Amino acid sequence: MVAPKKILLLVGDYVEDYEAMVPYQILVMVGHTVHVVCPNKKAGDKVKTAVHDFRGDQTYVESRGHDFAINYDFDSVKPDEYAGLVIPGGRAPEYLRLNPHVLEIVKHFFTTNKPVAAICHAPLILAAAGVISKRTLTAYTALEPDVKVAGGTWKACEVDGAVVDGNLVTGVAWPGHPAWMREFLKLIGSKIEA
Repeated sequence: MVAPKKILLLVGDYVEDYEAMVPYQILVMVGHTVHVVCPNKKAGDKVKTAVHDFRGDQTYVESRGHDFAINYDFDSVKPDEYAGLVIPGGRAPEYLRLNPHVLEIVKHFFTTNKPVAAICHAPLILAAAGVISKRTLTAYTALEPDVKVAGGTWKACEVDGAVVDGNLVTGVAWPGHPAWMREFLKLIGSKIEA
């Protein structure tokens, strides 16, 4: 049994519901402490989530999800205290990438080579932080140009798959949770019995 670790989960309003809640529950289930944080929010606050799904249109539709509780103050985050970082997708990454402290936190995990799990639209934050140059990754398919412009190598991936490049594990969307979280758990040293 690997000792429980402290993981940082970065969210914002209209984060994708499943991509925030399911990883949180998986990580807590296996014994890790997960600090859920959001800029300008404190422990006890909540973010609104959105559920994204395909229903025959050219892009996904968005429905209102749940309220997701913040359990730690964003301003108290000291990145060196965390073993890993999880960044869900949804609409939140579009504006979270504008926050300089968010970008500093992300850079810390890459500079120190700590595990990072990013899914769906989360690579928008990675691109803004300048950490994906010469890295191979995937994301929601509409982000392929963003990944390439940021110097990353785009890897097409099945929606239920994951791509690992060193300390970085990426996925396309929430159907990939089993593969995405399995790879992240390996990176943080959690033993998974098959």
